[in-house]
Amino acid sequence: MIPLDQQDHYRERYRTLKPTYRTSGQIYERLVAKHITPETKVLDAGCGRAGVIGLFRDKAGLTVGLDADLASLCDNVGLHQAVLGRLAALPFATASFDLVISSWVIEHLPEPERAFAEIARVLRPGGRFIFLTPNAWNYVVLVNRLMPAWLQFRLVPRLYGRREKDTFPVVYRANTRRKLHSLLGQAGLRCEEFYHVGDPSYVAANDLLFRLGVLLERLTDCSVLRSLKVHLVGSYVKE
Repeated sequence: MIPLDQQDHYRERYRTLKPTYRTSGQIYERLVAKHITPETKVLDAGCGRAGVIGLFRDKAGLTVGLDADLASLCDNVGLHQAVLGRLAALPFATASFDLVISSWVIEHLPEPERAFAEIARVLRPGGRFIFLTPNAWNYVVLVNRLMPAWLQFRLVPRLYGRREKDTFPVVYRANTRRKLHSLLGQAGLRCEEFYHVGDPSYVAANDLLFRLGVLLERLTDCSVLRSLKVHLVGSYVKE
């Protein structure tokens, strides 16, 4: 794991090498922005203490954040409404929202099929689910999956400046394109846009490893290996 400020430094260096590069966060934000209007009702499912929804609080008709952690909800100031609850049993009426968004949440879901069914239920017909999550097939994520939980809880707060109570177990039960497509399809959601997004900064402990990361990105730019990139960003529409 690489400290966040060091990752940001190497992402900027990578952008000088590849000016068209966009991080997964930038792609996610762009997808969300495409579907925000003054009438849009948005649910941030697993909102945490902050997120992209804060950028659209004054542009959307309603921004609601749901999380199972009360302390996180209390700290989130980018919402019109904050609701304590679980994704597997959303406390909202059917067809309540035009847009459901979720970042860094799917990897934590022990029963993703239940959460996806609930997301589909609260979306109106034609509404969208937009997400950002790690790719279970990426080599960095594979190392993380093999790491003991106790070690994750120690390293993540230290390296990323995140409080230990904000570090949650990961299970990766829906973290491939094929699995997402299958489970979301079963819930009645059709893929509209999907991106495999790379990031060489995840291995950039120094300049030499950064160059190795850049080489790996070039290799995985080909269609055969693109499915190995570190992040998945998708937009699915309710039929």
